[in-house]
Amino acid sequence: MTIDCDQHLYESRSLWRDHIDPEHREDALAIEDDDLGYTWVTWRGEQLEMADVQLPKDTEALGRHRNRRRAGEPSEYSYDEQLPADYWDPAARVARLDELGLEESFLFPNFGLLWERRLSRSLPALTANMTAWNRWCAVVRAEGGGRLDPVAHLTLRDPEWLQRQLAELSAADVRLAMIAPALVDGRPLSHPSHDPMWAAFVDHGITPVFHVADQPRIFEDAWYTDDEDDFVPALESVFLWAPPALAVTDLIVNGTFQRHPDLRLGIIELSAVWVPMYLLMLDGGIEFVARQNGRPICDLELKPSEYFKRQVRVAAFSYEDPNRIRGKSGDLYMSCSDYPHSEGTDTPLDDYRRMGMHPEDDASLFHDNAAFLLGR
Repeated sequence: MTIDCDQHLYESRSLWRDHIDPEHREDALAIEDDDLGYTWVTWRGEQLEMADVQLPKDTEALGRHRNRRRAGEPSEYSYDEQLPADYWDPAARVARLDELGLEESFLFPNFGLLWERRLSRSLPALTANMTAWNRWCAVVRAEGGGRLDPVAHLTLRDPEWLQRQLAELSAADVRLAMIAPALVDGRPLSHPSHDPMWAAFVDHGITPVFHVADQPRIFEDAWYTDDEDDFVPALESVFLWAPPALAVTDLIVNGTFQRHPDLRLGIIELSAVWVPMYLLMLDGGIEFVARQNGRPICDLELKPSEYFKRQVRVAAFSYEDPNRIRGKSGDLYMSCSDYPHSEGTDTPLDDYRRMGMHPEDDASLFHDNAAFLLGR
């Protein structure tokens, strides 16, 4: 059985409005066209980001599409006509899994990766739109026949809301939830006030995951020199690994993983090649400062890297050569496609086979580590 730990499901134009609480309907995100036929994710009439129909292995098409808009030329395609059914429809995605040779897949939001940071200025709007997506996750889980594992979208900024969401998601058998690897209103993830929330993740059988997204930043805004209409900042592309590395270090060295040994964490689409050197630096750095300062930052029962290996699993693309990196750091990795994104693939199993990894004889990479995050 093969589990793809990184796929995406497009939101419909009216998903947020259809599933949001009535009192927050004016805050519902939407997908709307402009006068030139380009499609946008909008909030309160503000264009947050272009809503592209991506095609696997064709990133250049996104750049051409944006250059046409910059030049004032009309869109080359109609969003609705270009959008395949399996991009948004659960039943069609199940059929697509059969074509890809996959048994099961995690399903992250698509446009949900684009708006968390900008909606953070309004916590009620942020949680209302997250709630709308999470309700859709319950529908996807019910319609997926056990083969679709939708990923909820959560923030730790509102503990009471989070507790309610976890209870509802658990009742719907949704087992994964995306959170930001970032400060929570100025507090680190390891802050003692967050412990009840980490305990609730465990109690409800839901695993938090870090995933590439436009979330609160770990670097100062002045470092971001890209034009406002650029899709992905260059800094974030180069330092994909930095936010999860920082966040998981905080959770380890400040004792959160020790206090919550059953808490599991996924790191997905944030690269994997950094993990072996990171684990060396994690152990060496923490040992050095403990000796230099005369005491550790927290009394840990295990080596820092052992908490990572016990509780964290990381997605590794085929081109990262998971065989090579797990030889240096242990069996921590999961197969992924990022389907249907342009940097992703629609031939995932063949891609891994070309690198010498076969689902028939590599259960950990293609199934077991992803199943670990699902609580199995």
